[in-house]
Amino acid sequence: MARVMVRYWAAAREAAGIEQEQVDAPTLAVALDDVTHRRGERLATVLARCAFLLDDEPVGRRDPRDVVLRDGAVVEVLPPFAGG
Repeated sequence: MARVMVRYWAAAREAAGIEQEQVDAPTLAVALDDVTHRRGERLATVLARCAFLLDDEPVGRRDPRDVVLRDGAVVEVLPPFAGG
């Protein structure tokens, strides 16, 4: 089990109601499930559209169940941004 920091940006921050929180989880999928249970369906809806960075590296299309977390990692939750 790894302790990671989850940082929320823009709409994800608004839906979570906080800027960041610590989560204990072995994979990204477990971490996302944990924060969804803590913060509710509004965050779950936003997370479904988000991209994720793990220690500044894009997770991309990898299955969150296959993204193993390490102790001290930082997960950035990035909702789609408008503009260009």
